[in-house]
Amino acid sequence: MQALLSVAPGGPETLELTTLPDPTPKKGQVLIRVRAAGVNFPDTLIIRDLYQMKPPRPFAPGGEVSGDVIAVGDGVSDLKIGDRVLALTGHGGFAEQLCIPAASAVPIPESMPYEDAACFIFTYGTSYHALKDRAGLKGGETLLVLGAAGGVGSAAVELGKVMGARVIAAVSTEDKAQFCKDLGADEAIVYSKEMTREAQKAFSAEIKKLAGGDGVDVVYDAVGGDYAEPALRAMAWKGRFLVVGFPAGIPNIPLNLPLLKGCEIVGVFWGASVFRDPAGHAENLRELFAMYHGGKIKPRISARFSLPRAAEALEMLGDRSVLGKVVVSID
Repeated sequence: MQALLSVAPGGPETLELTTLPDPTPKKGQVLIRVRAAGVNFPDTLIIRDLYQMKPPRPFAPGGEVSGDVIAVGDGVSDLKIGDRVLALTGHGGFAEQLCIPAASAVPIPESMPYEDAACFIFTYGTSYHALKDRAGLKGGETLLVLGAAGGVGSAAVELGKVMGARVIAAVSTEDKAQFCKDLGADEAIVYSKEMTREAQKAFSAEIKKLAGGDGVDVVYDAVGGDYAEPALRAMAWKGRFLVVGFPAGIPNIPLNLPLLKGCEIVGVFWGASVFRDPAGHAENLRELFAMYHGGKIKPRISARFSLPRAAEALEMLGDRSVLGKVVVSID
């Protein structure tokens, strides 16, 4: 089989397409023929040794896959050859075949394309956990999404609308603003790429103007850096500020702001919540699949790459030019 391997810490240019022996599933595992792999921001970090998980090299990036079960290890009784599944793997997805724990495989129906399945669980799982479990978002509240055109951000826009919120999307370009409006965002703000003090004040003022009233009830921050503070300044009394990610850097937050606004700063670590609350995760997945089958949510895939070109997918994600999702098709 072929796999795109990280052989040394570095950017996408360090990845090498390699031929490897076909793997054999161990006890409790299944072997899947990977049909598609979702591309997510952690994939750009793990190859640089900047992610909290550092697998031994060589390894293939790609933590979200879909495909067919082609072999079953000892002790596996609830899956069989031919089953269509998706799974979160942490890494290893940029490969034609992959062994995964049977317990991590989620069956998918025939009506769900492999590409949708490979772009589903990470973004929607993260954003639904954030909005439902951590923020308790209610119908009629105002939600601000920073980085709204990316994978988790666009999922948050969709889910916010499904949950009955008024959604303001904050993005860096006009084409991203239009993309978010097409997703259902009620308003869109194009913020400055150079977030000076004056730009921060203007950004905060624009948020307050669009939110009306006291400000926004929930901030979904998938950007961080100098964009976090102006969003926090635009929060309503008893608002909830969700810390989802910080590709723009870890922000420095003046702690007088949550005191003055009576608001909460809430961490969102979806991966840990999956292990700590498997029953809650299973319930969220059931609800998300129901939304998908009801036509309420659907991954917006803006670019597709073959396995030999998967490094280009990581480059696209790294320069923050992605609209929605990017997928590696290994069909």
